[in-house]
Amino acid sequence: MIRRRSRPARRPTRHGRHGRDDRSPVVRPPLPPLETRADKFDLAVGSAAEFLRSAWPELREVRFEVGAMPAAPDDDGIPRWTVDTEQKRIVLYRLPIERLAHLHRNDDLHRRMQIEGSVFRAAAEYLDRDPWDLGPERFRYF
Repeated sequence: MIRRRSRPARRPTRHGRHGRDDRSPVVRPPLPPLETRADKFDLAVGSAAEFLRSAWPELREVRFEVGAMPAAPDDDGIPRWTVDTEQKRIVLYRLPIERLAHLHRNDDLHRRMQIEGSVFRAAAEYLDRDPWDLGPERFRYF
């Protein structure tokens, strides 16, 4: 009978799969971003809502809320906002506004303009006015 000698246990190597040393415990994985898309969305909605509240006394008691998604689609498709005049509430839905937007340039400025435009259109629907009537001095540069 032939007896095989057992191999000694392999010592762990200090090299990774690509031949480099392992990282020390001081180096951590990258940190999450300080501002998320949801934070930027909330900031854009809040600033536009404060502007509208300061310009229109009818909107001072209105609550502007942010929701993720509407409960169900309506006849026109997926709603971007819901206006409830009895409860004095406007709910803007973040995901449809962000994901279903057709921006000609996808950068921070145009995304913010899309969000603010949605806030203006929702407030105009609440007041039963044209969105351009809500901030006439804001858009008059001549």
